[in-house]
Amino acid sequence: MEEPLFSENRSELGESEKWSSYQYVGRTGSVLPTASVSVDEIRSAAASSDYYPPSIHAALLTSPEPNPNEQEAIVYQGGYVGGDYGGSTNEFQRQILDEVEIRELLIDHVGHRCCWGSRPARTWKIHAVEDCNVYIGSLETFIEEREIIRETEPYHGGNIVGKDTAPELGVWELDLRSQFPVLFIPHKETRTKVPHSEIVEKCTDCAGKGDIVCTTCNANQEPGINKENQMFDCPTCYGRGLIAHRDGSDTICTKCSGKGKIPCATCGSRGLIKCKKCIGSGGLLSCNMAIVRWKTLSTRKVSATSGAASVPDEVFHRAKGVQLCNTQAHQCSPAFFADSFFLNKFSSEVIAERASVPPTARVICERHAISVVPVTRVTMAHRDRSFSFYIIGFSREVYLKDYYPSRFCWGLCPCLEWLKL
Repeated sequence: MEEPLFSENRSELGESEKWSSYQYVGRTGSVLPTASVSVDEIRSAAASSDYYPPSIHAALLTSPEPNPNEQEAIVYQGGYVGGDYGGSTNEFQRQILDEVEIRELLIDHVGHRCCWGSRPARTWKIHAVEDCNVYIGSLETFIEEREIIRETEPYHGGNIVGKDTAPELGVWELDLRSQFPVLFIPHKETRTKVPHSEIVEKCTDCAGKGDIVCTTCNANQEPGINKENQMFDCPTCYGRGLIAHRDGSDTICTKCSGKGKIPCATCGSRGLIKCKKCIGSGGLLSCNMAIVRWKTLSTRKVSATSGAASVPDEVFHRAKGVQLCNTQAHQCSPAFFADSFFLNKFSSEVIAERASVPPTARVICERHAISVVPVTRVTMAHRDRSFSFYIIGFSREVYLKDYYPSRFCWGLCPCLEWLKL
């Protein structure tokens, strides 16, 4: 009977000393299984504290050291694939595929291509089957970013909540626990007004008057001078007051009522127009707005053997594999595997490529994981011709890069896929 790469039931593996050292991977003092700090705990902290828990919200300008008791680790209990340097050994259970399954997977894959024939998949000889297991490391950094922008709006009267009532709060003094999202959410943004930051200012466009000089009446752009009762020639009768007809008769122009002059179309000959910035109020209400963004910065790294080097990384990222370790802390450190130098080094490389954090943000927590994805490389041959394809993950996705011997589209398949035909 075929067996999967790993057994999901630890009892089936027995209580051997082989994997006793992998029950708790992470820092000494880690307690398993513990849950990460939840959003409910963050929100409920308001009942007993005036600040966020230090493990979730440290000071902006400080870099607290990770608490050894704070880092938690979740590790697959069935061991890992690979020897001291990642090479596979016969001691590990692996994904076993027989010839019938391999051909069925390839035939199904070829069947979804409009111009591919199934004859090579059905008749060509399976020349070689090679295990090319791939390791995937990820580091997710969940951050909170805050910045202040100044917003203004026309002031139409009312009470002002300014610095005279209470000190203005700093951007990192705002209590936003009620809006704190689920950890490692891809992105969330919120806006909130900073308390006691309101101030009324004189409109700079109209100098607090609410009106500005009409540029149509004041064509010479004389500063500060508004010319009232300016009249302009009627564009319909050209200032005559009469409309001439072909039979030689004249009628009174209806647009200017026979006067030949009309008021300014912009200001009604007032000489002034309402200021657009303050909507005629003469004053502007300014306040500080805090823009708060929560987002997850991701770093991913793939370690593939030469046999699987031609497969794009995104294929491995979406494949289903086995998680070897999963640690979460304010700042993750490299995972530790007692007898695998390769995995220890790989974990350190993932941590070293940690995404840079903007200067206006701070880290809430991190999550580090290492997974192994089973990859089988199959080579099929017929006479002097051959081609290779890959069976990836437990979902058994087939990846065929370029060459397939039975194609009848003359290179038009990419065009058809682009056109979604």
